[in-house]
Amino acid sequence: MNCPHCDTETVVFAVPPDLRDHAPDGASAASVCPHCLTVAPASDADPADDPAFERVHESFPAGDGGVAFALLLGTLPSIALNKTAARACRERAEREGVDTALAFDRLVEAVHAADVVPEFDLERRVRQLDSLLDGAA
Repeated sequence: MNCPHCDTETVVFAVPPDLRDHAPDGASAASVCPHCLTVAPASDADPADDPAFERVHESFPAGDGGVAFALLLGTLPSIALNKTAARACRERAEREGVDTALAFDRLVEAVHAADVVPEFDLERRVRQLDSLLDGAA
């Protein structure tokens, strides 16, 4: 499946039932673009059993934590509208052992190195995420 924004081949992953409310369009499968970080529904694609999240970035979390982190990325373009989903995805990723702050730091470094070119200001959105979720705790 190719990204709807930049036509790069995406990483397709299955969305666990308990996270589908936070997936794009409530999809049972979604994709993340290694180039622009767009997260989109992937209803017409067959998700891999072990998604190749390392294609997004070598430090991208793997497994169930990677799925939750990818969905968390998907909330960032509209973080104020997706606060509940962002909180649930971040908590799930962290329960799965993901250091979300470190994972975001590494993605921001990849943006600075021009390895990843998101459709949104990743660094600013991560600060907004932290402010929204940690400030309201």
